[in-house]
Amino acid sequence: MRRKGGFQVGLSQLSRSVSGKTVVVTGAGSGMGRATAFLFADEGAHVVGVDVNADALMETVTQIQDEYGKSSAVQCVANVATPDGRQMIHDAALSSYQTVDVLVNNAGISKVSSVRSDEETFTQNWDTTLAINLSAHAHLIRLFLPQLLECESGGRIVNIASTEAIVATSGLAAYTASKHGVIGLTKSFAVELGGTGITVNAICPGPIETGMTASIDQESKQKYARRRVSLRRYGQPEEVAHMTLSLCLPAASFITGATVVVDGGMTIHH
Repeated sequence: MRRKGGFQVGLSQLSRSVSGKTVVVTGAGSGMGRATAFLFADEGAHVVGVDVNADALMETVTQIQDEYGKSSAVQCVANVATPDGRQMIHDAALSSYQTVDVLVNNAGISKVSSVRSDEETFTQNWDTTLAINLSAHAHLIRLFLPQLLECESGGRIVNIASTEAIVATSGLAAYTASKHGVIGLTKSFAVELGGTGITVNAICPGPIETGMTASIDQESKQKYARRRVSLRRYGQPEEVAHMTLSLCLPAASFITGATVVVDGGMTIHH
């Protein structure tokens, strides 16, 4: 095969398969986490689904197992905001599959945190939101680092941020701050881990049909989409999941520290 500039020219050399890989997906009980778990299972990966909602998580994992067999997925009901919860996730993954190749930090919440909120509400919502949306990402990455370092094709970390890391919505200070923090965390860890082969990237979903947006009536969603989204609609969780998968492919080995916006063209209107 001919070589040009030190690289082979001809048939592709880099794998686009995650078959046999082990992926940990937090927030797998619903929305984008659920879609991500399904998609990785579709592609032959072993899935460790994590959520605090036991019933929702069981439904996700049971459906995967019914389709691909008992060994295709395991569930771990745990709170990512606590050290004990994170250790449970780590132990469940290693006891089931002995290794972890991919970590998807997807779990997140959004609570009112206005500058005008009363002190108790603001403090509680601020602390809880940052613990789940930001601190948990950092701690889980550190916890799984030994396993990710052992991955032959390079470990993959994807942090789910939000377009709130780019723009801002009134009354959601904690959510907006946490998502800005996710971008900073992603860049910092990407620089630090660059020499190891591990990639760290972030995705910023825009208006997506998830539980977080379920309280918005359809008429309001349609009106917003027509005015503010280039594609004139809300996105589907699977559309975000496909970008997550793409960043986790062995072939995505030269993408790190990136912030990928999946918003139907919303932010280009701001």
